Amino acid sequence: MMSLWGNSEHQYFMKQFILFLISISLLLPLFATSSASVSVKNLRVWNAPDNTRVVLDLSSSIDYRITPFYNPDRIAIDIKNARLSKGIPHEIKNNPYIKRFRYGNYSKNITRIVLDLKKPVRVKSFTLKPNNVYGYRLVVDLFDKKKTVAAKIIRPPAKRTGIVTIAIDAGHGGEDFGASGKKKTREKKIVLSIAKELKKLVDKDPALRSHMTRTGDYYVSLRRRTKQARRANADLFISIHADAFRRSSARGAAVFTLSNSGASSETARWLANKENAADLVGGASISDREDVVAGVLLDMQMDKTLEYSLSFGGQVLKEMRKITKLHSKTVQQAGFVVLKSPDIPSVLIETGFISNPYEERKLKSRKYQKQVATAIYKGIKQFISHEKVAFMKPASTRK
Repeated sequence: MMSLWGNSEHQYFMKQFILFLISISLLLPLFATSSASVSVKNLRVWNAPDNTRVVLDLSSSIDYRITPFYNPDRIAIDIKNARLSKGIPHEIKNNPYIKRFRYGNYSKNITRIVLDLKKPVRVKSFTLKPNNVYGYRLVVDLFDKKKTVAAKIIRPPAKRTGIVTIAIDAGHGGEDFGASGKKKTREKKIVLSIAKELKKLVDKDPALRSHMTRTGDYYVSLRRRTKQARRANADLFISIHADAFRRSSARGAAVFTLSNSGASSETARWLANKENAADLVGGASISDREDVVAGVLLDMQMDKTLEYSLSFGGQVLKEMRKITKLHSKTVQQAGFVVLKSPDIPSVLIETGFISNPYEERKLKSRKYQKQVATAIYKGIKQFISHEKVAFMKPASTRK
């Protein structure tokens, strides 16, 4: 049979056809990726005193839009090319803002998640990239719309002469579990229990007053913790933790203060980096992290505050030595974000290493939790007695 093309022409068209097939095969994965569905793997809800946080766990980054509707109040979260996994909840109990969740296909390639609301809300949303704990996330924070104006005119409590205000900060919370032990003990739960025990002791003392940065299982950003302390006119700031280390043999309590010139040890540097990453796990938006006065450490007052912090930390360490082994016999220093208040002496207390099996068991015991709280309380009293309340500032100096 005679060929319709000459041999060279035939080879040329065959080569073009093969190149075309190869091009199609290379482009197919790109088309598949662009049209592939994003898996919404889970939906979690966290309640805080002033807001509710809804978190969507995702398989990849998303293209989304949030639209509020009224009469009745509801919020629609539209996600492009999304697929909902089984087990996503519909009902929610005891939430101040949300009645229920509804799901459906808004259009061919848009999945809609509807939050039926009990009242009008103000919405704040942002996405988070993967970290060492979670994958991609969409975070939707709901605030009471009617309370936004009132919140702006809240004034800090009036300073009472001779009354020392103690800001008690239980580390982590909500999305951020903190460290975990081999028996799945969560740091966030342990430190909240210790913080509550300390609050009891402080509130019984007529010369002291307490303020807790969190009272339940929800996340508070690092900067917001220090802002809370300032709004409460705190004279001392105590952040309570129970950390983990690479080696399970690491054990003992430690006390840390801020350093603006580098960490005092490799352990201090490692722990500071770990704690400062909490906002990435707990979910702080860009605006939360950027709302900081640049160069706050340049404040002339900071040097005196650091001096008081070291003195305060030394008194707490002396009391902790009486109830447990110490990881370090001196107060350690590192760049912990949560300690960066320019005019509030601040310490971070590692109550033990939850990664150590023995200390994990001890940290879970109510007896040890009370012992730690008592040691911190005694350290507070020793420091106040030693400094004769010279470290206290008038309420008007903190804004």
